[in-house]
Amino acid sequence: MEELKNIPKEKFEFADRSDISHDKKFDTKPIGYFKDAWLRFCKNKASVVAAVIIIVIILYALITPLCGIPEFMDTYYARMGPRNLALSSIGIADGGATNDYNERYMVYHYAVGIAAEDADGAGATWNEGLESKYQPVLHVGNVQKRGSTATYSAKIDTYLDVGFLFRDITQTEYANIRAWEDETGLSVLYPLIDTKSAYYVAPSDPNMAANYWYKMNASREPVRVVESETEGEEPEVIALSLDRLQDGRSRLEDNYLRDENGAPVYFQYTGGGTTETAQYRVRVLYYNYYVYQHGFEPQYLFGTDTQGYDLALRMARGIQLSLLVAVCVSVLNLVLGAIYGAIEGYYGGAVDLVMERIADILAGVPFIVVATLFQIHLAAQVGPIPSLLFAFVMTGWISTAARTRTQFYRFKNSEYVLAARTLGARDRRIIWKHIFPNSLGTIITSSVLVIPSVIFSESMLSFLGIVNLGGSTMTSLGTLLSDAASIWTRYPHLMIFPAVVISLLMICFNLFGNGLRDAFNPSLRGVEE
Repeated sequence: MEELKNIPKEKFEFADRSDISHDKKFDTKPIGYFKDAWLRFCKNKASVVAAVIIIVIILYALITPLCGIPEFMDTYYARMGPRNLALSSIGIADGGATNDYNERYMVYHYAVGIAAEDADGAGATWNEGLESKYQPVLHVGNVQKRGSTATYSAKIDTYLDVGFLFRDITQTEYANIRAWEDETGLSVLYPLIDTKSAYYVAPSDPNMAANYWYKMNASREPVRVVESETEGEEPEVIALSLDRLQDGRSRLEDNYLRDENGAPVYFQYTGGGTTETAQYRVRVLYYNYYVYQHGFEPQYLFGTDTQGYDLALRMARGIQLSLLVAVCVSVLNLVLGAIYGAIEGYYGGAVDLVMERIADILAGVPFIVVATLFQIHLAAQVGPIPSLLFAFVMTGWISTAARTRTQFYRFKNSEYVLAARTLGARDRRIIWKHIFPNSLGTIITSSVLVIPSVIFSESMLSFLGIVNLGGSTMTSLGTLLSDAASIWTRYPHLMIFPAVVISLLMICFNLFGNGLRDAFNPSLRGVEE
């Protein structure tokens, strides 16, 4: 004020009223409520990034099932790590797992690649096995030797390490496989093993039986059998070391089942009376057998789950289910909570008192008890998902109603509300046209924040086994985490990928909700941030 007093009178002059135009229009256009909210939301960088991440996750969940990813279950490839042929060339997603092995098991792994090069039963060298496409040993690191024993740290391709399996197939399928082999040049059928030989020891894991194609002693150590020149004398059995096999001084001797002419046997008749029903016992290289069945090599970008399904596809299904449940719960809670809270807050008095006591009674019921009871008694009639929705909605709307009630108590005595009431506006118009829009920011924020809460609660219920959402066509992120709980230290990908997705969804929806709250706050309209 002091500065204004010191301004000389010469600086002031009278304005000519004729210069003032009442028809003058502003150069700027008025900004609508939603456009203003959008502009303020875009200024919140954290919320924008969160929204982008949410969109990416949603697109992943929608697009992944459309990419032709196989939906079948393969138990032989269960719990396998990520594998992609394009990425494996640079050492990423090669299906490898690093573990420590003793000398006997290192021979076992190397022998898979050697046997894969011996489809005709004539024998294959150690070097041929090392260079084989089907060699599971990717890399050998440190070797620790203690006396006569050695421990090898090796990275093994778990898909190739399945190796060989015994299968029972029909005679017709046997002929089809032979025709496919001739067409593609890939070998599926391999010589059977003489399981009754003195040089065969049945492993504890039946899936490994077809991989012990070489002669062994009782300790499953590879041996070289030297026939005695003296008639009736027992042959000499010499245990082979890994060093002798690697430097070419010795080689693995096959223990194939052979006919009277010494030719390897590829099938054994096990039953059936016709060409279509006759059953053959065969030994197949499972990697090529997989290609024969499905027409492509096994590739799983995120690996496989505990049942043998593609983990990338299962995660997409889990995200779809989690978001579907969360959005449905959020919308139902928004509708019920907004109506209930608006009536409470606007009318107050006895109406508010009675409705609050009803809400207090429902709020006192533990959610986990409600969810458990609904799953026990209701899921059998309507299914697990509708039952879960009922459990969430039964008490979930109470928090939205409380926020709406608070906002109505805040705004119902404002001047613009009193003016509308004076002009004869009905209660319904005052509630939804005047008070509710001013409460929209807080209500939308609470509704959006319900989504991560529901995702977390659904994952918790699935993880604890209270809700069973697992199946061939349906699963949830919580179910995937539950399946991985006891084995994640050995198969970390089973836990890492679903946990990262849940974490991103919860963090991003919280940031997104905060951005919406600020964007829809009418008191911030026109305020530059």
